Amino acid sequence: MTTMAAHPHSLHALAARCVASATIADKLALTADVAARFEAGELERDGPPVIAAPLPTSAGRPARPRLVAPRELPRRSLASVEGRAALVHAVAHIEFNAIDLAWDAVARFRGLPFEYYRDWVGVAVDEARHFSLLSARLGELGYGYGDFAAHDGLWDMAVRTAGSCLERMALVPRVLEARGLDVTPGMIARLRAARDDATADILAIILREEVAHVAAGSRWFAWCCALAHVDPSATFEALVARHLRGALRGPFNTEARLRAGFTEAELAQLDAVANAPRAPTDDIAA
Repeated sequence: MTTMAAHPHSLHALAARCVASATIADKLALTADVAARFEAGELERDGPPVIAAPLPTSAGRPARPRLVAPRELPRRSLASVEGRAALVHAVAHIEFNAIDLAWDAVARFRGLPFEYYRDWVGVAVDEARHFSLLSARLGELGYGYGDFAAHDGLWDMAVRTAGSCLERMALVPRVLEARGLDVTPGMIARLRAARDDATADILAIILREEVAHVAAGSRWFAWCCALAHVDPSATFEALVARHLRGALRGPFNTEARLRAGFTEAELAQLDAVANAPRAPTDDIAA
């Protein structure tokens, strides 16, 4: 892994260090520091051509939570404090992974426009704040991050798309992270019914801000398609069918997805894949 000491002014090297940091405190502190230095114009970027740098495909993380297959995660009722804490923990785990995903998009894909890096540095800051809100809420419920098992679906897709910015933008923000746009409104409603407005309010903040994150994925997917001279709609359809047939779940939050840059044709494609006959597989959606 490239070190901060070797490249103290390289945005890419510092982003890679954020991904590699293995403790929560270090990852959050580095995220804030690198974002502030980027905002101040202190960091350099590698120039063209657009490449995927040969970085490690593992992220630093604490020893806990224990990672299991999605089917091994128990379903819990929100009627209990433990059940609500488990839900908060699941979302916190997604947000923790999302910090790494944003920084990996900065570190791995070189020679893109300045606005690309501005978008994903901003996403990393938002995801870190979301994780901190959820972690604090877990503490209020008597638990901490790592107290429940979790799955690794988001990062698994990051590994599978490590060689292509186009595929990363299509399948991580626009499919797996966009899943949050679909399921979060229902979670908020269930939490309010359970009279847990504190958690519901945090999820409402996250839902509002995740629209912009998915929109960044839409924007840079379109940019990559234009660079590659391929049709975005057909390319998205092919990638979703290749990687997610049998694992994609509906229904979809049409209004939020349209605001996040999806087209009506893409939503129809997602419906078609979600409703196709399923092969036995784990659900890797976030």
